[in-house]
Amino acid sequence: MNVFLIEESHYFLDLPGYGYARAGKAQRTAFRALVKYALQRERLRGVVWLLDIRHPLSAEDQAMQDALAEDEKTRVLAALTKGDKLSSGKRSTRERELREELGLPEEQVVVTSAKTGEGIVDLKEAIAALVRGAA
Repeated sequence: MNVFLIEESHYFLDLPGYGYARAGKAQRTAFRALVKYALQRERLRGVVWLLDIRHPLSAEDQAMQDALAEDEKTRVLAALTKGDKLSSGKRSTRERELREELGLPEEQVVVTSAKTGEGIVDLKEAIAALVRGAA
């Protein structure tokens, strides 16, 4: 887990590669416990969840979805990455499909591309709203 201090009063916790990391069963169990602990923090403002728009939800993604759904107060912002890799029509279709699978309203899903910069301003604004508690 990587921890970043933001504006002297907020922390951004990065839990990299939960679905990709090659880890043994004990390590995955320990990681799930860490995630569960992080999600139960009283001061948690929300979760920014990065998902590759090109792929269906994996078993790990579905487990994360279940963990996030356990506490209805946890606000979730899904950043769908690699939007530049799909045509406009396919991107819109995948965004809708993932939004429905995740059970998130439109304002909690942002399509992004690090390569083209698409959606980055929207993502920054959505994260700011999440931190303020307005998401």
